Amino acid sequence: MSTPDLTAKASATSGSDTWHTTAVGTDLRSLHLADGPHGVRQQPEEGDHLGIGGSLPATCFPPAVGLGATWNPALVRRVGEALGAEAGAMGVDVLLGPGMNIKRSPLCGRNFEYVSEDPHVTARIAAALVEGVQSQGVGACVKHFAANNQETDRMRVSADVDDRTLREIYLRAFEEVITTTRPSMVMCSYNRVNGVHTSQDPWLLTELLRGEWGFDGAVVSDWGAVVDRVAAVRAGLDLEMPPSGTDQEVVDAVERGDLDESVLDTVMERLRRLQERVSADTSRPLEHEAHDALAREAAREALVLLRNDGGVLPLAPDRPVAVIGEFARTPRYQGGGSSHVVPTRVHSALESLTEAVPGGVAFAPGFRLDGTADPALVEEAVSAAAAAGTAVVFLGLPEAAESEGYDRTTLDLPSDQLALLSRVRRACERVVVVLSNGGVVSVTDWEHDADAVLEGWLLGQAGGAAVADVLTGAASPSGRLTETVPLRLSDHASYLAFPGEHGRSVYGEGVFVGYRYFDTLDRPVAYPFGHGLTYTEFAYSDLAVTAAGEDSWRVAFTVTNTGERAAAEVAQLYTGVEQEYPTRPRRELRGFAKVFLEPGRGERVELALTGRDLSTWDPEHQRWSLAEGTYTVAVGASSRDIRLTAEVSTPGDRFAPPLTACSTVGEWRAHPVGGPVMAELRAGMPELSEVPEDLLRMADSMPLATLRTFGLGVTAEMIDLLVENVEARRRAAIARGEITG
Repeated sequence: MSTPDLTAKASATSGSDTWHTTAVGTDLRSLHLADGPHGVRQQPEEGDHLGIGGSLPATCFPPAVGLGATWNPALVRRVGEALGAEAGAMGVDVLLGPGMNIKRSPLCGRNFEYVSEDPHVTARIAAALVEGVQSQGVGACVKHFAANNQETDRMRVSADVDDRTLREIYLRAFEEVITTTRPSMVMCSYNRVNGVHTSQDPWLLTELLRGEWGFDGAVVSDWGAVVDRVAAVRAGLDLEMPPSGTDQEVVDAVERGDLDESVLDTVMERLRRLQERVSADTSRPLEHEAHDALAREAAREALVLLRNDGGVLPLAPDRPVAVIGEFARTPRYQGGGSSHVVPTRVHSALESLTEAVPGGVAFAPGFRLDGTADPALVEEAVSAAAAAGTAVVFLGLPEAAESEGYDRTTLDLPSDQLALLSRVRRACERVVVVLSNGGVVSVTDWEHDADAVLEGWLLGQAGGAAVADVLTGAASPSGRLTETVPLRLSDHASYLAFPGEHGRSVYGEGVFVGYRYFDTLDRPVAYPFGHGLTYTEFAYSDLAVTAAGEDSWRVAFTVTNTGERAAAEVAQLYTGVEQEYPTRPRRELRGFAKVFLEPGRGERVELALTGRDLSTWDPEHQRWSLAEGTYTVAVGASSRDIRLTAEVSTPGDRFAPPLTACSTVGEWRAHPVGGPVMAELRAGMPELSEVPEDLLRMADSMPLATLRTFGLGVTAEMIDLLVENVEARRRAAIARGEITG
């Protein structure tokens, strides 16, 4: 094997074209990359530059907004296996997905590609997809790393986010997926984080990703995200895509001593490992029929029944039904932009309902998809609804309303659709609304016109058939919300800071994202995180929390189907802690299980809880911190439908940092070593022992060194000796295992 020269090594750091890496002699073969969060988007040879205008047919599964709503990692893993199988059969080595960014604001135009406002459910769903894809010999590429939560000014905007929020909310899902599933690739995002482009951030790409988390795959840029080639390679970016023709800049940097050639050797080694891990099997057949059935199953579990007044659903088989709305005939099943898939087929809800409802259905489009007013369509729809007595009205966002590349400006449905719904309500006894949307929409101003509301998201190519399954009762709805539906946009924690201005978006809401904000402040919402109804009822009982080791517990409880239909419940585990001044969310999701139960049957559910689940990030000492205390364990059907509660207590991690003269009096008094010493000092000095407790509390915010200035007899020499004494005691306590430091 010959040693590649400098020019060849530099060429490996960028692609050979839009979708292929560069082959280097006998060392590296060219790898084929393709978009694929919910379907393989492989560009034909004669396709346009990015392949958005056309790609080879592939199964279009529900986008991440739908897969997340299933709350079913086992099902999502099967979807990943199908994606990997199709990618391999089509000669794709690495599938560019899943998307894992947190839904900081419901306005993000790309929210349909992301799972949730919560990092735990995001991690569980994304990990399942990665495992499924990579089980087929195809690499998965998690994206977009990191804090990529808006499309406005996405190539330049700086996500200005504090360290604790970054760790607990925006990096946590990436950390879990990377450390547990070992994805082949990570894609850096377009944006900056705290002023530094992610494509050239050495802390993000090297210190954190590889050093702390142990990532051993390759880092690829988002398409066109590289600003400075040399800085990017130095920071830990292995592959620029697509190629910008700037490889010579890398060569020149090495030759003038600005970049060590060993960095290029490291890139070569990472790409070698990558090619050894992937083995696309182009000989296997494409199982489009089986995958279409799987897409239908996934879409069925993604549907969230928000409301069902009077049990109007499932539809009564002996009643006529009018299907209203163009989306029933012309479904929106995926979002716009780079993830757009050419499906192998498309099931419409109208077609599927016509087949499923005895005697068929009456259909009226009701509105035009371009929003152009058409009074004749409205009158036709109202007449059809009045004649049937039951109307299923399909409403949603037009394709142009949400896409990669731009954000939404409102949560409202189009006014012409809402006007149609109002007319149908006045003419019809029973009204069901089925929504088609990739991001949350407001229901506040119109849901009184509906007896039932079925959130249909974007459900992939088989979504229409899945909707028919749930409406007719062939399947019970089992989806749950992975994001809060607010009463109004202005209620959202991010409202005043999204999407920012002057090139910066300040994440001023901190860790209080989504339900963490609404629940902590007890703000009213339209529908809470985790909510979803079905065609039966469930009871929770017999909660038991038992120790499973040091700072780990088993949380067990029983879920029973007390109704008359088979269905699934999503049991959710939350933790919280009471605080006088809240610095932590009131409730945080730490586990869940989807349980399928026949009528009258119960199942014992067991979930794990760890000290890490109860920890927060300590930005001062750059570590996860478990505070001593009593924590609430809550189990229920949503963040606001808590059925069982218990408590766990922990001594914490007993972390005792060094104390200095700049540490406050309060920090000294609360310190496990410094506190007793301070008490001894106070007892031994009349000047201090006579200080009232309320005045001492007032001094808690003062650095210890300031005590020299109040005539208390405290000198600089005394403070220096005190610091030395306490540090010696602290080290001795660490050696004895009494504390950690």
